[in-house]
Amino acid sequence: MASGNAIRGSRVGAGPMGEAERGDSAPRVFVSYWCSNRHETRPSFAQESGLVLPETWDCPRCGLPAGQDEKNPPAPPKVEPYKTHLAYVKERRSDADGKAILDEALTTLRDRGLIV
Repeated sequence: MASGNAIRGSRVGAGPMGEAERGDSAPRVFVSYWCSNRHETRPSFAQESGLVLPETWDCPRCGLPAGQDEKNPPAPPKVEPYKTHLAYVKERRSDADGKAILDEALTTLRDRGLIV
């Protein structure tokens, strides 16, 4: 036998159905967006006097940016490869700087007797 606090025969969000109980829905504007894979997306927006439509919209099928011009969709974003901490350090320091820092660290360790 099922137990719990749920009222039998009901579901979450159950309530009166129809426009009469909820009020009239706002007038909608449907706008087409196309991504570089030629997928069309048609989100709807509430029609307002000062409506400003977004220039791009993320394609729900592939995730690429989509624009309103079917012939010239936005280019896919450039994906840069993951950089390690060492790669960032090498961008900031020259080989000579790295050698000087390494020599300084080795001298400090030798002075402490930690390495021979």
